Amino acid sequence: MRTLFAVSATALALMSGPVAASQTANIFNSNITEQEVFNAQQGWCSALVSISEANMKGGQAQAKQVAEQVIDSAYAYDNGGVLFKPTLTVAPQTFRSTRRGALAYFVGGDSSFPNDSGFALGDWTKCDVITDGVLLMGNTAISMGQVTVTNKQGQSTTVDKTWGWMKDSQGNLRIVLHHSSLEHMAK
Repeated sequence: MRTLFAVSATALALMSGPVAASQTANIFNSNITEQEVFNAQQGWCSALVSISEANMKGGQAQAKQVAEQVIDSAYAYDNGGVLFKPTLTVAPQTFRSTRRGALAYFVGGDSSFPNDSGFALGDWTKCDVITDGVLLMGNTAISMGQVTVTNKQGQSTTVDKTWGWMKDSQGNLRIVLHHSSLEHMAK
């Protein structure tokens, strides 16, 4: 049985009327700023390098521990889901809508994802973001650009990257959309 609540026009007018000058209210603003997006993008890069450094120092098991922390703090798997299309994935495991799938992509070692060798284990020492554009939409944002990762041998790879962001209840940006693809050169 559905219960409906009706508000009279008089009650609605009283609720939306002017606020007395002496009354104060807590204002909550969860709008994302451009700087927060830039900081989050750079945070993602720093996290990728941290996972790689953990692997170089302590192997895949240590890298997995760091990657779990990164995924839990940077992605919104615990807030309703993430649309994640990593760079180097193919059908039938192209998309990673679960935390387990994301972890497998970053550090490998999961028999359910046999093609994953661990992108974050690539001896990355540097990661740079060039942002082409940012759309700010209240407590969500979308950013698009390129990320260049460089390994300890000095070899670089550039990928096209789109991130969707949401601000969680603690005010932290969390990734809800992550699409990455290799650049395609014109012939």
